[in-house]
Amino acid sequence: MKSDRQLEQVVRGFSNHKRIAIIRLLVQEPGVSVSEISRRVRSNYQTTADHVRRLHRAGLIHKRQPGPAQQHEVSDRGKAVLKFLSAVR
Repeated sequence: MKSDRQLEQVVRGFSNHKRIAIIRLLVQEPGVSVSEISRRVRSNYQTTADHVRRLHRAGLIHKRQPGPAQQHEVSDRGKAVLKFLSAVR
């Protein structure tokens, strides 16, 4: 069981509409780079990189680096968050 502080970190990880959009994008297209995420969610690169860092820190996405650019995919926790968000709609 996670502590209240750990749960807060997870909630803060997805408490932004762009971060939610990033999670949705990565569910549809795993393996996307930050530059591609930036283009697809219409946000500048630095802001997108910050969103990706926060999502990763909260355990909502995984990073992998098979080549020159890191690729990103949604974790099981990230999928659970999307399920939760669709239930709250």
